[in-house]
Amino acid sequence: MVKHTRTEIRAAIGAAISSIAPEADWERLDEQVDFRRRLEIDSFDFLRILVALNQQLGVEFPEADYGRLVTLAGLVAYIEAAEQ
Repeated sequence: MVKHTRTEIRAAIGAAISSIAPEADWERLDEQVDFRRRLEIDSFDFLRILVALNQQLGVEFPEADYGRLVTLAGLVAYIEAAEQ
């Protein structure tokens, strides 16, 4: 598995969010805020974001870990740890 930089991870997250919610200004979000609530992303769209990230970064997201992926900071940290 390729290890991505934090900048690459954030860009992949931004691209995935933008493909689901193009009007969302995800770059201005507080990294500690629940981005799904703030951007009104439902569970189906959340899964689409995870699928896009899996395709872009090669990281698996087991359903048991979804609770750790609610903030941008948590999502970035999860991906960084998965690439170790």
